[in-house]
Amino acid sequence: MPSPRPFIDPATGELETARIISEAVPLAKLIGVFVAGSLVPYAIVFFGSESSALGALLALLGDFILAVGAGVVLMYVIARGIQLAGE
Repeated sequence: MPSPRPFIDPATGELETARIISEAVPLAKLIGVFVAGSLVPYAIVFFGSESSALGALLALLGDFILAVGAGVVLMYVIARGIQLAGE
């Protein structure tokens, strides 16, 4: 017997929008943390030191924060998907 699909009501076959939103909110918060963290060095570069070595380093720092954030978000999605598949 196949396992039930997450986010779909087995009785009606419709999407469970409340459950989808309850899963999307923590993911959006996690993404927001890394975006907000990367905005700080990008703002300093944009408003202050655009063509200096410090500006280049800060831009690389912003890129690094976004890259690490993408990895963390991907690991969260995979781990949460495994948890949902086990329910």
